[in-house]
Amino acid sequence: MSTTTRSGRERRSAVTVVVLLIACGSAQAGCADLPVQGDGVVAAIDDARSLRLDDGREIRLAGLEVAAAHAAATIAALTTLTRGRHVALHGADGTPDRYGRQPAYVVTDDAALPVQARLLQAGHAMVGLGIAQPDCRAELLAAEAAARDARLGLWAEPGALLQAADGDALLARAGRFTVVEGRIVSVREAGSMIFLNFGRRWTRDFAVTISRRILGSFEAAGISPKSLEYKRIRVRGWIERRTGPQIGIREVGQIEVPGAR
Repeated sequence: MSTTTRSGRERRSAVTVVVLLIACGSAQAGCADLPVQGDGVVAAIDDARSLRLDDGREIRLAGLEVAAAHAAATIAALTTLTRGRHVALHGADGTPDRYGRQPAYVVTDDAALPVQARLLQAGHAMVGLGIAQPDCRAELLAAEAAARDARLGLWAEPGALLQAADGDALLARAGRFTVVEGRIVSVREAGSMIFLNFGRRWTRDFAVTISRRILGSFEAAGISPKSLEYKRIRVRGWIERRTGPQIGIREVGQIEVPGAR
């Protein structure tokens, strides 16, 4: 089923989408409410997810994934939004990654929303992984959902949001970050893994895998993988080619239940 034939209820997910990590009724903040870990003036755009300040620091836009085919458009938008502007760098800490880049949620002086949310609203990127703060993730997911429902940017292309039943299209995206929707038909355990199966042909159909090593994070969120059986979910991550296409779960936030409350 294409994005244009989704039900009205799922289209309303742009305003009701709730990440599984967020408890109902929790106060909503956002990425810009995280502590400030520095500031500076943007001197250059290094790539679709990186910018450089006038003091030489390289900043990595946290929480985003950019499709290679849309990198040029994302760079152009990022340039317009940030180059020459003073920005504040928000995050849980300011520790650079192993490449010397500081991951941050970047907020310009003339806007309340982080640059990440503004890129997502225009369909220039997808929400990525590694967003530890539930309210920040919810803010970014809502921005992405608005662009997806309006078919802006990358979401205007057929197949941007893939269906779990389309195994050939999923296999064609092996190694690439992808957002997939579908209904789980069974949850099975095998050795150290839990499989969320989206079809009856376990060796061919799409599946999501969860290592038992991270079950503690599901328990902390009050979620049992078994409770997802028969639910329609949205999952994001890198497609792996196994016996069939798979996405391996690294964190609970990779899974959404559209329209959940």
